[in-house]
Order: sequence, then structure tokens, then C-alpha cells
Amino acid sequence: MNNEYGGRRRLISAGLETRELDAMLVTHPASVRYLTGYAGSNGALLVLPDDATFFTDPRYAIQSRREITCRTQICRGPIVTAVATLAAARRVRRLGFEPAHISFDGYDRLRAKLPLNASLEPVAGWLEAHRMLKSHAEIAAIRRSVKTNSRTFELVVRRVRAGMREQDLAAEIDYQMRRLGAEKPSFETIVAMGERSALPHAHPGDTALANGQLVLIDMGAFQDGYASDMTRMLFLGRPTARMKSLYGAVLEAQLAAIDAVRPGVTGGQVDRQARRVLRAHKLDRAFVHSTGHGLGLEIHELPRIGRKDATPLAAGMAITIEPGAYLEGFGGVRIEDTVVVTASGCEVLTPTSKELRVL
Repeated sequence: MNNEYGGRRRLISAGLETRELDAMLVTHPASVRYLTGYAGSNGALLVLPDDATFFTDPRYAIQSRREITCRTQICRGPIVTAVATLAAARRVRRLGFEPAHISFDGYDRLRAKLPLNASLEPVAGWLEAHRMLKSHAEIAAIRRSVKTNSRTFELVVRRVRAGMREQDLAAEIDYQMRRLGAEKPSFETIVAMGERSALPHAHPGDTALANGQLVLIDMGAFQDGYASDMTRMLFLGRPTARMKSLYGAVLEAQLAAIDAVRPGVTGGQVDRQARRVLRAHKLDRAFVHSTGHGLGLEIHELPRIGRKDATPLAAGMAITIEPGAYLEGFGGVRIEDTVVVTASGCEVLTPTSKELRVL
């Protein structure tokens, strides 16, 4: 992907004039990585009309020389001071910055070091909008992450037994995921057993698996910098008719939402298809979150697949489809796949079967 970074930086450079900016300061780690390939924890990028300069500290001097293809400056003091010095030297008068990704202290230091006639201009969502459309190389990275995630699930499911605690199962997932090539989980692995499966974002605890229980597993991997996301359901014993009915309704909603994914359709329209099905099963009030979200260098990116989202989907977007229904005192079901929008519809990347896995 190294040959893509320069092209991305040139697109941002070309957009400066339209936004009436002389330069753009990028500080969000995911966007810095998108434009440079840098995977360290401390870095910033100043994009100018004709070039770009990457700033980091001495801890990343060797790494930056290996990863960065634009001019690099190693800073022994605050990065924002070096940014302001270069901006002043290049006579930057209107400097864009990411308001959600700079601290107040950083903003204050930057403001103090810039010339009095220079202004700081908040720019929200510009980089995120570019990141929505994935290149072939990015989709290939997401595909690898999805494959690792699914392989981990199949490996771990064979080890699930009565008496196993949520936190033990979550730890086993994280361990096996790394063994198979993941850098880390893309979020805190969710394992929720029995009635706790009705908590959409339950934290794994010491609840032990017993016969007659649903088990919700929501897991994802970061591999080559890109995220995957999947939710599957297990059941120990023989599921009751009510459990089968709940599972069937959520599966029907998920398939309906996937069927709606194609270029030009909005995230809100996809969300409505899932809700339409759950409403028919009188479960619409039990669906308490959005149908999905974009993912890539972050586990949650644009677009949002929610009720009010008006973003038209486009080929190259990577999203999740994950409707759920949660019944207090009984349990919950969520089924989630990672999906890529194609020119004619979509491709479900997740290879794992969506059937209720009965153990």
C-alpha cells in the first residue's frame, strides 16, 4: 500500500484551495496512518499545497524512516511547536485542524506559536469522508482480518464447555486471535451468557456457562492496521421454541438489511429494512442500537447505518450489518457480518455460518 499514501496526500493538498486553507494539520492517529502508513503512537502531518511534512519524536526516528515517504521532522520538544514554526516559515495564514483530535493544551500551544495574523480553522469530517471509500489494497487487508477473526471463532468454539466463565472465553479468543496473526482485538471482546446476553455491550465477567443458556460473542481483529467485526450466537443444550423464534427473527432482519445494501441506498434505508422485519415479529422495541457502522483503520468509521443516516452507500465502503433483539430477563440475539459494498450490491466477507451453534 506504500504507493497509495502519496496519492492520498495529493488529494488533500488539492482540496486546500476549495476549503480556503493554506495548510491542514492532521493529528488523528487513524488519519495520519491513512496518509502516511505510520503506525506509531505519536505523530502529526502538516499538508501544504505542494508537499507534506510528518512530525514525530526520537522514539520513532527509525520507524518513521522505514514507513514514511514524505519529508520527516524529528522533534525534541512539543510537536505542535515544530508545526507552528514550519507553518510560519511557509507563511500559512489559514491552518485547518481536526477539532475532535487535538487537546485544548495542544490547540493553545499552537495558537500561541503561530503569527498573530494566522488563524486556526476547525475542519471536521474531511479525512473521514475520504477514508469511507476503501481501495483494493484496503479491502484485501479487511478481508485478511475477517478471515483471521473467523478462524479464531472456529478454533475457540470447539473448546467451549459448561462451567467456562465469560472472561475465560474472552481471554481465549484474544489469545488465539494473536496466534493467528492479529495485532490485537479491534475492541474489547464481548462474551455474554444467559440473561446477560440482553446487554448489547456486556463486559465479560465471572458468569459461568450452564446448560440451557444463550452465549453472545462479539469479536473483531486488527490485522495490517484494519479491523473486522463479527457477532455469533452459541447455545448449550436444546434451544426452546422461544429462543429459536427470537434467533430466527433477528436472522431474517439481518438478511433483509444485507439484501438492501447497494450503491445509492442510504444507511437509513438499510436500517429501516432490519426494523421492518423486527416490527413484524413485535421485536422493534427490543432493537436498541443502529443496524451497523463503517469500519477500516478504526472499528467505528463513517458511514453509520442508522435510522437518520442520509449518506448514500458507494462501492468500496466497508460496513457491518448487525441487528439485534434484547429481552430483559431472557436474553438477547445479535448477528453481525462485515460487508463490502460492490458496484452491483454487496459482498459478505464473513465466512462463518450464521446458524445458531448448538453445543
